[in-house]
Amino acid sequence: MFGKAGKKYADKIAGQLEKAVGQHLASSTPQSTEQATESLGRVTGRRRALFIGINYYGQKGELRGCINDVHNIKRFLTSKYRIDDVMVLTDDQKDPKCIPTRQNILAAFRWLRNGAKAGDSLILHYSGHGGSVKDEDGDEEDGMDETLIPVDYQKAGHIVDDEIHAVLVRGLPKGVRLTAIMDCCHSESMLDLPFVYTVDGDLQIIETNKNEGIVTLVGAGTRFLLDGNTKRAVGSIAQGMKLLLSGNSEGNSEAREKTIKTRSTEADVIQFSGCRDSQTSADANIDGQATGAMSYALISSLSENKNQTYTHLLKSMRQILQGKYKQIPMMSGGRKLVLEHPFAI
Repeated sequence: MFGKAGKKYADKIAGQLEKAVGQHLASSTPQSTEQATESLGRVTGRRRALFIGINYYGQKGELRGCINDVHNIKRFLTSKYRIDDVMVLTDDQKDPKCIPTRQNILAAFRWLRNGAKAGDSLILHYSGHGGSVKDEDGDEEDGMDETLIPVDYQKAGHIVDDEIHAVLVRGLPKGVRLTAIMDCCHSESMLDLPFVYTVDGDLQIIETNKNEGIVTLVGAGTRFLLDGNTKRAVGSIAQGMKLLLSGNSEGNSEAREKTIKTRSTEADVIQFSGCRDSQTSADANIDGQATGAMSYALISSLSENKNQTYTHLLKSMRQILQGKYKQIPMMSGGRKLVLEHPFAI
């Protein structure tokens, strides 16, 4: 409707309007969010990275893009940052130690964190299946534990988020940074981190689906008015209506308190996930290549602006996927970290 100028500034204008509406709604929803207060440490030491991609060749639920995701994310990060040590687990390799079995994944988690000290940076990227099972210890607000699904899951079983946290996260020293990129279904709390972020950098106390639905609808209408993209608008409106109708959820406050008490970290642990715990993540085909939608969005966003903040990166990934996929990327932390800093590993 507004021609080239409208298309050029559609996301920027809609984003500013979404922020204003979101802040207004948050102010009228008592204690829906709280401010982050703790500083993010600097990376001054070694960087170690673990990349895991599983296509499940020949198995039910075979995927196409997960190994591509590993190659793409690894190529992108190593071109932008110095990474001293790298390990890759994919199910197309001949070396048995490099196959992403349950045993090898847990061993790789131990390798990633081994010897880490203040100033060191640890990077984890996982692309594959994620699942959920009934929570047995009362630390999940939705009553479900999330799981990673190794290539040998039919014999060895899943890796439950409680075990992931215990092996990879718990006890990491203060000053260590762990950045996890989890491109799989049901991934919001895959590392069992207690603090979930909004796109404004605040910490979410209750799940404000209704407010987010309203914000999504406002953004969709504004973008359509400016750029005339009907397909994107229809997808965004559908997503907004689903959130709006699902309402807000206060969850299980006892489970939340237990998670904060038992899962808070001294280290700077930050997780980007492909979707909410209740959602699935798309194994997509974009520009002729099989790829995870979230991995694609991360690379696309950082390629355009490497110096954006963590919260802006979260918002940007959501905008890239909005109207095309139902999933909503999430960000969580092990401490109440202020993440209005440029993304860095």
